[in-house]
Formats: sequence, structure tokens, C-alpha cells
Amino acid sequence: MKVTILGAGLMGKEVARDMVSSPKVEKIYLADVDVEKVRSFVERLNTDKIELLTVDATIDEQLRDAMSKADVVVNALFYSFNLKVAQMAIEIGVHSVDLGGHIGGITDEVLKLDAKAKEKGVTLIPDLGVAPGMTNILAGYGASKLDRVNSIKLYVGGIPVEKQPPLNYNVVFSLDGVFDHYTNPSVIIRDGTFRELPSLTEIENLYFPGFVGLEAFHTSGGLSTLPQSFPKVQSLEYKTIRYAGHAEHFKLLVDLGLTKKGSDVTLKDGTTVEMREVMKQFLQEKLNLGDKEDVVLLRVEVHGERNEERASYQYEMVTYRDKNSSETAMALATANTISVVAQLIGDGTITQKGVLPPEVAVPGEEYMSEMNNHGVTITETVLRSTNIIKG
Repeated sequence: MKVTILGAGLMGKEVARDMVSSPKVEKIYLADVDVEKVRSFVERLNTDKIELLTVDATIDEQLRDAMSKADVVVNALFYSFNLKVAQMAIEIGVHSVDLGGHIGGITDEVLKLDAKAKEKGVTLIPDLGVAPGMTNILAGYGASKLDRVNSIKLYVGGIPVEKQPPLNYNVVFSLDGVFDHYTNPSVIIRDGTFRELPSLTEIENLYFPGFVGLEAFHTSGGLSTLPQSFPKVQSLEYKTIRYAGHAEHFKLLVDLGLTKKGSDVTLKDGTTVEMREVMKQFLQEKLNLGDKEDVVLLRVEVHGERNEERASYQYEMVTYRDKNSSETAMALATANTISVVAQLIGDGTITQKGVLPPEVAVPGEEYMSEMNNHGVTITETVLRSTNIIKG
């Protein structure tokens, strides 16, 4: 298969690195507005699979030419380009995947293109990160094994291996995203009803092998398309994992309005500053991961009924930073997910056409097997009750 990767930033480079070693991929077109910044990266990979393309995504002709070369397009651009890329993929007739963008309803707009994608015979799958993305795929896989799904609980966190007080957290992506997830309300389903809860609330203790003193709490944006895919569940919740005490410390900043957009303050000299930007700049340096090791912790619980018994499927992952790579554990887990799904489309494993949520389109067994081949091990635990369910 031939793949065009749009964007040669952190994610684009890691997807390219992953695909270079895949026998399924014969050609990779790595496209960016400034290819010189990644030329040395490509040279280190020592491969003739990659061809660099200078592409300004704001110029339709350049974007169309780059996408037309591929069987599958991996969109690793900023999320504001997701709708444009999806529309162009359908127009050209190529498959496409992206890293998501529920901020501003971008993914919802992409999903509205379903009929057009089916008509053109192409597959588009948005929201292929870790959360949402990996969590959706595993939730869908567990649900497929049940006759009835009652509850889905998602837990994900990227944290440093070594704690660093007072926040015990290092930035592995954008602080803008962290601020949004902590500031915006968290949407959940409880007792079959949609509810909004303040983020950083309902803190619970959590345990993963090798880690002590973890907590999980509500944050926004983690459910993605799951409420639409499983409208009859009684409970659906997403929580972020951090070291204990993190939520309490960060909630003070949120309650003071220091992470809110538009929190302008006028100084004595008449200068106006936005406190969110001040906090972001200050914390970006303080919380920079640097060369420290990070880890991604993930747990997906799907509870329901099968063969008149209560049954639960739990999926768990602990992924550390690859010491042979300069990138974070979160970047590697994200890049591997979108790379694997793109290849499952390209090799014909995924045949369904249209714009499809990950939990609907991606076969869990094949996904887990491929992720294991990429060095990311996801374990499945099955729990069944001997109690017969009576109406």
C-alpha cells in the first residue's frame, strides 16, 4: 500500500517511523510545509520508502496532489484541518484517518460526511489517538462479546515514571489541551441519563502493577463518539489518571480562573494579559518532560450480560517510553494506534465504507494483535458471574 502522511510533526514522524518497518507499506509520502526540518530524521531511518513532499495544507492544489498519491491518508495535521482533509479524501476517493478533534465539534462535522463517503466507496475513521481512539476500539471490542452492555468505564493517563512535586506531572502534549480537559465540564451517562460534572471531581484511588498512589478523576473530551454508539448503556464515564493529589492542586488554578480562556487582566501600566497564556508559558517550562521517562496507563472496563450471566471484559495497558526513540510513551502509543488502523484499512482487513467511529469500524482482536507486534501489549481479563440473570 501507499500512504501519505500529512504533517511531519511529532505524530507524523512517529507514524512514518512505524510504517517504515511494515512489509505492508511500500511507499510513504511524508508531507509538510517545511520538509527541511525532518530531512535529517528521514536520513537516520536509512530507507528508500519515504519521499518528502513540500505541502502547504492551506493550498488545495498542493494538498490534493499529495493525497492523490496514496491508498490511505494519515492526517497528522492540527485538528482544524480535519474536516477539509476528510472532504478532500472523499472527493479524491482515498481512505483517511485522523487523530481527532472534538474541540469545536470537528469530529461531529466529519461524521456527517458518512453518506458521501459510502457513495465514493471509501473508509474514514476519525479520533484515532489513545483517548479517544484506543479506548474506543477496546470498548467496542468488549461490547461485541456481550449480549447486553450496561456500563463502560475508561481510565487513561500519561504520567512521569518518577514523581516531581508539587503537581507530580510532566507535559507530554500541549498544555492547551490539558487546560481544556480540566476546565470544560465532563459529560457522562449515569443511570441512563446524560449529565455534566465539573472536571477534576469524583476522585477515586486506582492501582496498576508497579505503581502506588494513583488517582483518577473526571475530565472533558474522553468519550468522543461512544454515547452515540452505545445509547442504551446505564453508565459511561471517562477519567484521567494522575498521581494522588494532582487534581486537588490543579483544581485551585481552575477555580481561580487561571486556566479559563478569555481571562484577561489589566496591569498597572495598562497592558492587558491573558492569565491562561501566562500560566501556560510558566508551567510549560516547569513541567517539561525533557529526557525523563514517561508511561501511559490505560484501563477499559466493559460490563454487561452474556448467556444470561453477568460478564465483564477488562483491557489494560502499561507502555513506557521507547529508549531507542526520542519520543514519549504517549506519542508512541498514539502513533502506533493510527498507524495500525491505517494499515488495517489498506490491507483490506477493514472493509466497511463510510465515516465510522473507531469502536464500530476497528476489529479489536486484529488491533490488539498488531499493537502487540508493535511493542504495545494490551491484556484482556474476563470475569463472569455464576448468577443467572432473571427478568
